[in-house]
Amino acid sequence: MNARFICIGTHHKTGTIWMRKVWRAIQEDQGIPFMQCYRTKKIAEAATSGPQIIVNWSSTFPKELMALDHARFLHIIRDPRDVLLSGMRYHRIAPLGNEKFLRETRSDWGGNNYQDHLNALPGDLSRLAFEMENKHRETVDEMLKWPYGHPHAVDVKYEDLIEDHDCSIIRNMLVRFNIEGLDIDRAVQTYWDHSLFGGLAKETDRSDRQNLHVSSGAKAQWVSKLPREIAVIYAERFQPALETLGYAQDDSWVDDCTPFREMQS
Repeated sequence: MNARFICIGTHHKTGTIWMRKVWRAIQEDQGIPFMQCYRTKKIAEAATSGPQIIVNWSSTFPKELMALDHARFLHIIRDPRDVLLSGMRYHRIAPLGNEKFLRETRSDWGGNNYQDHLNALPGDLSRLAFEMENKHRETVDEMLKWPYGHPHAVDVKYEDLIEDHDCSIIRNMLVRFNIEGLDIDRAVQTYWDHSLFGGLAKETDRSDRQNLHVSSGAKAQWVSKLPREIAVIYAERFQPALETLGYAQDDSWVDDCTPFREMQS
């Protein structure tokens, strides 16, 4: 059976805004139906012929969708240590309308919402520790729950995509998937047009929301920006996840991080 569904799965702070822009633009350029799918009943709304773009920004596609012979999946992960840094920065300034969890209040936060509690903490060490045990833990759990090795899925690291300046990774993936009715050359051009290394290299070419999410886009930011005090705690909590996801063979990486006081000098 020919593949018809191209399904894009990301996680919080792993390139979601990037992929949203890319695949919306492909939809508009090629007239391909686009839909989000988090529940099984949504599958019935997909196109019955020709290509269909299906996205899930937490990579929690229904099992029924993943079992379809004509569905193919691009799944993107990112170094959790960079996800932590990016998440903490963004959650301090993000518009509350964009992220439901940021505006939810809790009694153990003194009645504050997530964002207000985060900003009320005394410094970045406290903020990173808070982020680590809350939204970040949920994101890492999502990445670990993905069915790696699925025969119809390609798992890609954000770090590889952000340096894929000739778009060979995305092109090879689309050739492998061979989605019926998708013009690969046009899709790759659209991808380049909406990437930080391509058409969005200049800050002035990006939307306000894109600039809100993007501080650098570079990989391995944790080496210079994750305080060693947090790195020690992180290794205690998430070292198995780093190893499972292929980002660290052991906890020796902690020694590469600079103590917070030295980072401030």
